[in-house]
Amino acid sequence: MENFVSENVKNIEISGIRKFFNKVVKIPDAVSLTVGQPDFKVPDSIKDAMIKAINDDKTAYTSNAGIEELRDEISSYLKEYFNINYDKEEICITVGGSEGLLSTFTTFINKGDKVLIPTPAYPAYESCVKLLGGKVINYELNSDFSINHEKLEKIINMESPKVMVLSYPCNPTGAVLTKEDKEKLYKLIKNKNILVITDEIYSSLSYEGEYYSLAQYEDVKEKVILVSGFSKMFSMTGLRLGYVCAHREVIDSIVKVHQYAVSCAPSVAQWGAYEGIKSCLSEVEFMKDEFIKRRDYLYEKLISMGFEVNLPKGAFYIFPSIKAFNMSSDKFCERALNEAKVAMVPGSAFGSGGEGYIRISYCYSIEDLEKAVNRLGDWIRKV
Repeated sequence: MENFVSENVKNIEISGIRKFFNKVVKIPDAVSLTVGQPDFKVPDSIKDAMIKAINDDKTAYTSNAGIEELRDEISSYLKEYFNINYDKEEICITVGGSEGLLSTFTTFINKGDKVLIPTPAYPAYESCVKLLGGKVINYELNSDFSINHEKLEKIINMESPKVMVLSYPCNPTGAVLTKEDKEKLYKLIKNKNILVITDEIYSSLSYEGEYYSLAQYEDVKEKVILVSGFSKMFSMTGLRLGYVCAHREVIDSIVKVHQYAVSCAPSVAQWGAYEGIKSCLSEVEFMKDEFIKRRDYLYEKLISMGFEVNLPKGAFYIFPSIKAFNMSSDKFCERALNEAKVAMVPGSAFGSGGEGYIRISYCYSIEDLEKAVNRLGDWIRKV
């Protein structure tokens, strides 16, 4: 049967995050800090809205782009909280951010097209590009995971990529886009023939005062595509609801791909998210405040154990260096799992730039974090 599988599919692998997550079940009593599944429940108002949608028989197909009410609410939300302007006709509701990304990549990538992807980065970017026959060009980040603009501009001038991927707040590093980086990127792409896909799925979990995004610039709007969603925002990961925002000349093409992939996003989940934006933003703020407490706790504990680590400013991941332990990230995580019974994700799962680091998710309860930290500390003293 292998002869029937496309070469593009053969060129991708199962996510390194899931590979390691799957090992946890084989270790009794292991504490898993692997996947990005918040331990908070979906807000009751969202649950009630979905139940009402079922009882009201709102279970048929929606328009391909999604229900107008939700798209209108997303438009208002982005304007009010992020200074990002897209009207409802420039928004497509997708089956999670993942489908939004794949539909967007599919819309623009031809075989051999070059796509700039940061390293380290969420592994789906590279896999999506390879699946479509595109060519991945990595751009390295600084030691604090900010953008190295000199190197980036050099790569763009040399390679002439068609697409560049941005990911802030970042999985796996927790870095955010700074005002300075935003302004430098704007000046760079304004005069380049390049399309930017900015993945902002963690935008609601940005811990800094002001939020920065390339999508805030009106005069490069046709070059920027924003992908986001509700999985992390409302802790509704399994309900699979995201969205893509793009200039009117672009969004129709993305909707075309989305239409043939999934027809439309789940109707009931759309009505839930609509209610969520209207009435649950205070619960999002509460969740964010709790994540900040967990981040601070974990950061201080890791520093006290001798790790070199940057303080995350968004999302719910921390990415400490393990270079001082003279082990590959795979070996470090294998040993930590088997000897300390703490599961983390090797940095190698996030590309070549992730080697020498590990990703720890702190979207788990403080009790789980305390148990993991105690076990990890005891183990490190013996290593």
